[in-house]
Amino acid sequence: MQITLISDTHGCHDQLNLQGGDMLIHAGDVCNRGIESEVVAFLNWFKNQKYKHKIFIAGNHDWFFERSTTEQIQAIIPKEVIYLNDSGVCIDGFNIWGSPIQPAFFDWAFNRKRGTAIDTHWQLIPKNTDILITHGPPFGILDKTMRGEAVGCEMLLKKVNEIKPKLHVFGHIHEGYGMLEKETTTFVNASVLDIRYNLRNEPVNLVFEK
Repeated sequence: MQITLISDTHGCHDQLNLQGGDMLIHAGDVCNRGIESEVVAFLNWFKNQKYKHKIFIAGNHDWFFERSTTEQIQAIIPKEVIYLNDSGVCIDGFNIWGSPIQPAFFDWAFNRKRGTAIDTHWQLIPKNTDILITHGPPFGILDKTMRGEAVGCEMLLKKVNEIKPKLHVFGHIHEGYGMLEKETTTFVNASVLDIRYNLRNEPVNLVFEK
């Protein structure tokens, strides 16, 4: 399966040149301000990308998804697109789970306090997850800020070490862009914008087999 991974486009999605393939995954922050018009613009672009399957989650800038009802959200999701919010889908034998949650970071969307509050979300992740999509990184993995501080989630790391997905894709920390293979899991911080919100990083293209 040919998979393309992107994250943190913040309204710059139409500047990307994607190669097409089997699956396109966006790990959140499709917006800047998080308003509906930004979401609609992203979805109109996303649905037309040349991939068989298109999956995304929200991020901390994507207020529309936290403030709206399930019915309001589903009303604007195109049939060609899969939106995950502490939920999963099975595609071509791959069990995929997505969550927008990240540790409290100023006053943004989908913030949860570290510890029990955030771990409630991670405990929902099934043990048979092959591809895990979260907006924020696990602690110590592609999560360092420009000051060199690791800001990922400790409880998420614990869960990932427990279930050992084949792929864990995230974003949120723009400076952490890159890929790391650790034991049986490939970790990808797919943030395409740099710390100044300029498009600097390439989409990550991978080939995965079940």
